Amino acid sequence: MVSLDRTDLRILAVLQGDGRITNAELAERISLSPSACLRRLQRLESEGILIGYTAQLDPEAVGLGLQAFVRVQLTKHEAETIERFVEHVNTWDEVVACYALTGDMDYLMHIYVADLQHFSRFLLDRLLNASGVADVNSSFVLRTVKRSAALPLAQLES
Repeated sequence: MVSLDRTDLRILAVLQGDGRITNAELAERISLSPSACLRRLQRLESEGILIGYTAQLDPEAVGLGLQAFVRVQLTKHEAETIERFVEHVNTWDEVVACYALTGDMDYLMHIYVADLQHFSRFLLDRLLNASGVADVNSSFVLRTVKRSAALPLAQLES
């Protein structure tokens, strides 16, 4: 684990809110010189803490109006079965996140699709045909209460 000081955390917090901010603006907001700020940014990138810059899209505006969480249980927990399932998941564009879990289900997938028909095709043609899938349980999102990709950095400050 890399040691982050208060200034590093402030840089990361600002970038989580605005990844398009210029180095000069960032330096001013955190009270550093632009060169010192750039050196810190480069260190955060090279140490793998800052792993990229992305644009956040409105799913409905781009035609992905249905969101689902799908819990998957595998038939076996052998390395080959797990590896095959993971390979399948990584080819499915509809799956934006997939987590291995403890408990009665093995995986939780977060899925975006256009509509119920698209979800049905995904479920029947892809997921249920994936080797090793024993059980699937789906829940559809009615309303998004909170959505953020930002990590809770404030709790790390000492």
